[in-house]
Amino acid sequence: MKALQFRRNLPRYAAARLAGSLTPGGGAGVGPLRLADLEPPAPPGPDWVRVLPRLSGICGSDLATIDGRSARYFEPLVSFPFVPGHEVVGDREDGTRVVLEPVLGCVSRNLAPTCRSCADGRLGNCEHTTFGDLEPGIQTGSCHDTGGGWATAFSAHSSQLHPVDDALDDEAAVMVEPTACAVHAALLADIPDDAVVTVLGSGTLGLLTIAAARAFAAPRTIVATAKYPTQRRLAAELGADLVVGPGEVRRAVRRAAGTRAVSTSGDDGAVDRLSGGADVVVDCVGSSASLTDALAVTRPRGRIVLVGMPGSVSLELTPLWHREVELVGAYTYGTETLPDGTTARTFDLATGLVQEAGLGRLVSATYPLSRYREALEHAAAAGPRGAVKVAFDLRGEKERERLMEGTP
Repeated sequence: MKALQFRRNLPRYAAARLAGSLTPGGGAGVGPLRLADLEPPAPPGPDWVRVLPRLSGICGSDLATIDGRSARYFEPLVSFPFVPGHEVVGDREDGTRVVLEPVLGCVSRNLAPTCRSCADGRLGNCEHTTFGDLEPGIQTGSCHDTGGGWATAFSAHSSQLHPVDDALDDEAAVMVEPTACAVHAALLADIPDDAVVTVLGSGTLGLLTIAAARAFAAPRTIVATAKYPTQRRLAAELGADLVVGPGEVRRAVRRAAGTRAVSTSGDDGAVDRLSGGADVVVDCVGSSASLTDALAVTRPRGRIVLVGMPGSVSLELTPLWHREVELVGAYTYGTETLPDGTTARTFDLATGLVQEAGLGRLVSATYPLSRYREALEHAAAAGPRGAVKVAFDLRGEKERERLMEGTP
């Protein structure tokens, strides 16, 4: 089968880091990622099935890996070589169209009893991602034993697969996994009624978080930051009341929250800090600059939810201490508690939101595996190129057709 495989190769990783620093996505051409002919991964156990991807998305964490920017924190949580790809819509071998819930928790690792997180439905917080019957890997796309979506086939545990209704086309279905991340973040934010919410960043996760905050809470005002025209337009369409450039967020929150500037700087009177601020800030960037903005515009005892995957950051934490701000991370999904006290699977909530908000339109371009360098460069420069989600299209791959027919 055809697959994009990432191998442990330190010189190539260093080359990818250099190339990626010069041109986003440039690590694809010189780094450890290669298009290869591989044997389809054997199902690791009796509850595992083979999945043949149709579309497989490219996300920010994938790009960080390809460009050598991923945090060393993840080194013991992956197993080499691995095939990336965790945002997947595909077919089981019986022809059922499914989307993948990629987290590899206790159930897929054949561990009993399960850890506390898995027992509570918080799969992303599994305590056993390096144990059990599988090699290390926090999710499909980082585990050697499972393969991943950037291939014509991979293995998945039956508990990871959600059938897709015919009402969702493939472009909509491939958005379910990233939408589930946004739904989890919006619910974890615990947005009060009539709140001022700020969403930093309007890439894929930022746009989806805006839609989720509007769908699952009742904020008075959503302030969003966006760099590019397409992002600004989509942020407004998906529920943001005020969309501004990143450098304007402090003034925008000051107006929306009816608060005061504690201090200003520069000839233009730029706001440094606010006396009050937003009730909730969702940071979908994860940089030193965005976290500094988040701390500057969150009211005392407000909440910051970190959704964008951070690396190493330099940060002044005095306002976190002084204003008793709560900083929480939002990683994946599982089972959510809704405002009315009921519970629901995140993927079910995400599927409904994808359909209701028409989120399949965020898929801007698709590429065959053979054009992976072009695809990754497009995804890395999605914002300035007027794109949102870029995905690999496996539907025309001959190897996939043979696997569907059961021929070698």
